[in-house]
Amino acid sequence: MAKLSTAELIDAFKELTLLELSDFVKEFETTFDVTAAAPVAMAVAGPAGAAPAAAEEQDEFDVVLESAGDKKIQVIKVVREVVSGLGLKEAKDLVEAAPKALLEKVDKEAAEAAKEKLEAAGAKISIK
Repeated sequence: MAKLSTAELIDAFKELTLLELSDFVKEFETTFDVTAAAPVAMAVAGPAGAAPAAAEEQDEFDVVLESAGDKKIQVIKVVREVVSGLGLKEAKDLVEAAPKALLEKVDKEAAEAAKEKLEAAGAKISIK
């Protein structure tokens, strides 16, 4: 078989339908035990210098109660303030189920405010 140049291969691929090209890629991957997805993943990662730009600043945070500490009753009261619509039993169940997310997908200011209130009551809090 005559060896084809890159340009000739490209011209041949241009004549294929998408379905035929997809079948070709699958057969190529099977025959040579490679995957066509690897170069795409590398391209998505971008150059090494662009890593800080790709890491966008987080704008949604979860407030997680790690433990209630020694002042469980105080923490339950603050949990009722922070998490709207909770009754005493629901707040108690949340505190006893620690570690448990109290607030999910809140902005940074709300997360920090909740953390300050809960830590002042004696709870151990983490923000994720």
